[in-house]
Amino acid sequence: MSSFSNFEKNFGKKVIIDIETVGEDFDSLDEVTKENLTRWIRKESETEEDYNKALEDLKNRLGFSPLTAEIVVIGMLDYERNEGIVYFQAPDEKIDEFKENNITFKQLSEKQMLEEFWRIANFYHYFITFNGRTFDIPFIMIRSAVWGIKPTKDLMRGRYIYQQSPDAIHIDLADQLTFYGALQKKGSLHLWSRIFGIESPKAFSVTGDDVGRLFNEKKYLDIAKYNVLDLKATRELFKRWNDYLNI
Repeated sequence: MSSFSNFEKNFGKKVIIDIETVGEDFDSLDEVTKENLTRWIRKESETEEDYNKALEDLKNRLGFSPLTAEIVVIGMLDYERNEGIVYFQAPDEKIDEFKENNITFKQLSEKQMLEEFWRIANFYHYFITFNGRTFDIPFIMIRSAVWGIKPTKDLMRGRYIYQQSPDAIHIDLADQLTFYGALQKKGSLHLWSRIFGIESPKAFSVTGDDVGRLFNEKKYLDIAKYNVLDLKATRELFKRWNDYLNI
């Protein structure tokens, strides 16, 4: 039995989710799309220097929208067993499935990883993210629709937990720790990890801002392993919230 099969053998009820995305190459976009994306920059820039700076920022942020980006990593970590799987893209390469510590790494296309995500989601009732309501889950759902894949769980139903389906409860820690925005400063995963004494994934040499560059450099496993750090930090943060703030 493969390590991938072992991951599926004894599912718990809670799963941590995190994704990594990469934007399209701006220069390869058609002219209509470029104009659509940059129209507001031209209107708001007072000088050519302002425009160029705003344009560079836009190019670097294409990875934050499912309209201009794709998913290159999906990580899922079983909360109870602290065991997970990370699907990753590695175009034009063949990397055999392997297991490192308690994480299985498996190379798939974006379509394949989304199909696997929704298949595995069927086994879980609680889906834990950080910023997942405003990024990970909408991104997953829209990219699934692009590929003609129908989600098996409605992970965007109701912002408040009591509004959600019992078999698809999405706990976004960015919402929970700020009491749905009552806390004025939202805070990043790094800041929340820091205050609770959790090893932050941002303390290492790779950050989310590096994903596009690393993908272009074909450092696919570096991205996949960075995703694991996010999963583990989110798991530890959930433990703190569940133990002391989940009243």
